[in-house]
Amino acid sequence: MKTFYSHGKLLITGEYAVLDGAKALALPTKYGQEMQVNNTDKPGISWTSLDENGEKWFEGDFIFKKDQFLLKEGNTKPDHTNTRLLEILNAARDLNPEFFSEYKGFQITTKLEFNRNWGLGSSSTLINNIASWLDIDAYKLLEKTFGGSGYDIAAAQQDSAFTYQLIQGQASVLKSQFDPQFREQLFFVYLNQKQNSREAIAHYRSQPQENIGVLTEKISGLTEQFLQCESLSKFRLLMDLHETLISKAINQPKIKTRLFPDFSGSIKSLGAWGGDFILATGSKEDQQYFRDKNYQTIIPFSNMVL
Repeated sequence: MKTFYSHGKLLITGEYAVLDGAKALALPTKYGQEMQVNNTDKPGISWTSLDENGEKWFEGDFIFKKDQFLLKEGNTKPDHTNTRLLEILNAARDLNPEFFSEYKGFQITTKLEFNRNWGLGSSSTLINNIASWLDIDAYKLLEKTFGGSGYDIAAAQQDSAFTYQLIQGQASVLKSQFDPQFREQLFFVYLNQKQNSREAIAHYRSQPQENIGVLTEKISGLTEQFLQCESLSKFRLLMDLHETLISKAINQPKIKTRLFPDFSGSIKSLGAWGGDFILATGSKEDQQYFRDKNYQTIIPFSNMVL
């Protein structure tokens, strides 16, 4: 049996702008995904996916025929999950055709450590695990399947904070020190809905692009200031400035304006706006504000970040 593991991800700065070369600050999470692979005598791939509670949420059987993976005859009808998995397996096969040149059988089991609706990277951790198994470039596999900047693949592979930047289309990943003294005043709140990253990127691309260079330069500068920040008051200011810049770029209201206008602390969207987690500042008492509004998934910074 072979076991592979990848970390989840949070994008603290640079959402959207990272696609156009802005330097972003990203954090791998303590929550990730494991993948176990067993060789079998039975041709094809038998796949089982378990959630954070160990409950089965997906299973499927795939055969390799005419140089591609297909749903095994008699299996359940195609749905979003097995269609996407087929896409990943076939893209992976294209990147390493020799791996499946001999007809092999595999029993694969994946196990998430977080709710797959949280947006912490159920797809990116899977992509990275499959790439590790087949000894292929995870960034190329991402490009052939889900797309995006690739920062989530970097997070899957890192064990500490890092900056991520696309320079002439190539990923630059640099380890960084990000362990704020005021981390006990930082926490993450799940907005009770999963955001579709592809749709969010499409919306961003549909906006006027004349000032992209200015935006990327400003966001890159803010990222450096986030890394150097030593006080909560300065950190809050940086959060607010970042929210203002992205709000204008994507022509959407800030999440605080839309949902939490009377919250006393600062709030920043993470990744695609409108869903997944937000970063908020405040004490344990301030967290009650969100619970009173029925946002029950609240994770302190130290419990979330690797």
